[in-house]
Amino acid sequence: MSHYLLAIDQGTTSSRAIIFSREGKAVSSAQYDFEQHYPNDGWVEHDPEDIWQTCLQSCRDALSAGQLDAGDIASIGITNQRETTVIWNRKTGKAIHRAIVWQDRRTAAYCQTIKTRLINEGRGQLIQERTGLLPDAYFSASKINWILSNVEGARAAAEAGELAFGTVDSFLLWRLTNGQRHCTDASNASRTMLFNIHTQQWDPELLALFDIPASLLPEVLDSAADFGNSDRKWLGHAIPIGGIAGDQQAAAFGQACFSAGMTKSTYGTGCFLLMNTGEKVLQSRHNLLSTVAYRLEGKVSYAMEGSIFMAGATMQWLRDKMHFFADSADSEAMAAQAQAGLSLMFVPAFTGLGAPWWDPDARGAIYGLTRDTGIPDIVTAAMMSVCYQTKDLQKAMESDGLRPTTFRVDGGMAANNFVVQKLADLLGCEVDRPQITETTALGAAYLAGLQCGFYSTLDDISRLWQLERSFTPAQNKDWRDRHYARWLDAVQRTRSDHSRQTLDQETSS
Repeated sequence: MSHYLLAIDQGTTSSRAIIFSREGKAVSSAQYDFEQHYPNDGWVEHDPEDIWQTCLQSCRDALSAGQLDAGDIASIGITNQRETTVIWNRKTGKAIHRAIVWQDRRTAAYCQTIKTRLINEGRGQLIQERTGLLPDAYFSASKINWILSNVEGARAAAEAGELAFGTVDSFLLWRLTNGQRHCTDASNASRTMLFNIHTQQWDPELLALFDIPASLLPEVLDSAADFGNSDRKWLGHAIPIGGIAGDQQAAAFGQACFSAGMTKSTYGTGCFLLMNTGEKVLQSRHNLLSTVAYRLEGKVSYAMEGSIFMAGATMQWLRDKMHFFADSADSEAMAAQAQAGLSLMFVPAFTGLGAPWWDPDARGAIYGLTRDTGIPDIVTAAMMSVCYQTKDLQKAMESDGLRPTTFRVDGGMAANNFVVQKLADLLGCEVDRPQITETTALGAAYLAGLQCGFYSTLDDISRLWQLERSFTPAQNKDWRDRHYARWLDAVQRTRSDHSRQTLDQETSS
């Protein structure tokens, strides 16, 4: 009898596979990093073959590490870096271009053109009203258009029905099923800027706006559904694939954020704060996103999300490019070596600023350098930047009238006690860290478990969530306000002229 769930967690810098028991305990895992490609300033690409091979090898190694056979796996769940765009040939299964990563900014000018066009036509809110998103290069639609417009013969092949588009989950599903299934789930579809989150359908008007043939698109299913079976040649058995969700939605699912007001913040490559808003789509007035949290049995639960591009990726830059430390785990100890009352401000706008600023032209900066500044100061300021950016999202949500009832953290940086404590200090609220911080993979496993019958209800999953540690604020409001004001000043000095003028105009109007 099959007793385990296999979660494929395909991230921005690595692919991993984790095998869970039905009680939500990790049994074994494997992980592989893969190469990042930066062809031009602000461009970020992945080789889809690297993504596929690292996922496949991780699955095989996780089975081996757990001394398990593929027949012991009841169902596979997939979670993935969202918005990253792959287009492949339906006959060969080969991508026609490297995957364009969610961080990539090459289509920023094109998105601004689309935005201006809609405003001039009196339809300035069209994209946000239909999709819950803002017109930005972050999402898939403009990336699809770029590939079709820049790869020779791509548009003609797409119009002839020879090509398939997918976010990474869809590409992996195609490969796992040996080309038998071209599907995605509602949470991933909601990140493309082409999916109407109210009707739960691909939107013909948005497809026309971005000049994208409908034949490219995958079928959209529930987050727990019959996605087909893996071909037995990959793992030795045909295994049902029962769950798919974008990484941030999967993390919220793994954190059991099933009720309106429950909030999680994930600290991986980027930082993503997601609040469950229940059955209602709430439209932000402060540049946050409305999105699908999950869809089960045709019923949609929505969320409000704030997206930040650089969190763990900032620490990766300090480690791999600057060589300030050998292991990211060393960064926590470096905070104790930093100057008391650290005044340094690190704004990690390497690929622009995300929510609530949405400034693609901003670039990273460090303010307050002196002759006394050392490596521990810069590293500590970088860790603090993650907390300040989360504060930005909290303030935006508060301005929209939203208050978290529960605040849970996860992801790699959530293991850093300094970061989580400073997060509690700056937010002025209790921050809970679960026993299992790899909640993204866990959420994918839970969705697969729902589909295969391991769990009957969401309450079954909620009962599995366990607190590891709760962090309470150690600083008062005066400290919080003083430090946050300095952060806002640094951000204002970092923003591009265009963004500053646009925001000032919106504020005055």
